[in-house]
Amino acid sequence: MQEAFAIATARWPRDGEPRNPGAWIIATARNVAIDRIRREQTLARKQELLARLQEVETTETTDDDTIPDERLALLFACCHPALAAEARVPLMLSAVGGLRTPEIARAFLVPEKTLAQRLVRAKRKVRDAGIPIRVPPAHLLPSRLASVLAAIYLVFNEGYSATSGEELVRRDLCAEAIRLAKLLAVLMPDEAEALGLLALLLFQDSRRTARLDGSGDIVLLEDQDRSLWDRAEIAEGSRVLERALSRREPGVYQLQAAIAALHAQARTAADTDWAQIAALYDELLRRSGSPVVELNRAVAFAMRDGPAAGLELTDGIAGLEDYHLWHAARADLLRRLGRDAEARTAYERAAELAGTDAERRFLARRLAEL
Repeated sequence: MQEAFAIATARWPRDGEPRNPGAWIIATARNVAIDRIRREQTLARKQELLARLQEVETTETTDDDTIPDERLALLFACCHPALAAEARVPLMLSAVGGLRTPEIARAFLVPEKTLAQRLVRAKRKVRDAGIPIRVPPAHLLPSRLASVLAAIYLVFNEGYSATSGEELVRRDLCAEAIRLAKLLAVLMPDEAEALGLLALLLFQDSRRTARLDGSGDIVLLEDQDRSLWDRAEIAEGSRVLERALSRREPGVYQLQAAIAALHAQARTAADTDWAQIAALYDELLRRSGSPVVELNRAVAFAMRDGPAAGLELTDGIAGLEDYHLWHAARADLLRRLGRDAEARTAYERAAELAGTDAERRFLARRLAEL
């Protein structure tokens, strides 16, 4: 009943008071009770998430332990409200994810000097304010969840598509991010976005092997050998996404997971449901406002409506002038439109900004084809 009143407090000011408030409260309370019973019956499903976590199964924890993993505990500790919001995720990526300042700066699309200053200020704040680096009380975990999800997501992204170095894919970072996401999903099984993030990482990781050929060169999604995709991971991601969506609390990670699921379900590149993907990107952009999401949306529109439509959207994006994938996307759209001279200029700029050898080789091949 208490939860029903809490739900009413959140919804009624937004949606209006129901015609019969008493009946609404009773019905909502009954549904909450049913959900609780169902959660108690999902222990077997939770065990599925734990199945691959050998570290957790062999770690001794005490009754006072809230989080059965030191690294995940440190992620939550780095989200202390005394720290500036803009510094929390970079601090986690540095202290826990092991990422270097240039890698983090690229992830946030900010100058390296700016990011370094944020990290210095955050570390000074931890020291001067005596912020305890420890597991926060259980009731504070939800308020810090968003920052933890963002950190895990960025660690995976750095592993899946490195921002610098000789290797495009860093398997150790991908594996660690998925491990942390699984721990988080077990720790907070009622948080839809925690489940959504796990589903997203599983879908993305399922394609990892097919992203590079035997020489370590990039293979685009449309050209990948889909028999190399990990069907077990796709099936696991589908089950986790289904559980996330059943919570009826949509969020940005669930939307991205739904997009990844559509790619995973397509038997061939031609079978991809670009109309639905474009619609999901519309909603994702509305919720996030991210220029990178806007770029991905433009590519989806190009696949649905043609390269001219995609180029118009791409050229309208602000803030990505130093982002190599923006120039690469423009180059590809210009190439498809037969505007080879402009495409060549865009490919050259993308190659200048690219951080990995694999990306530079791919762009060089595109230039040679022109």
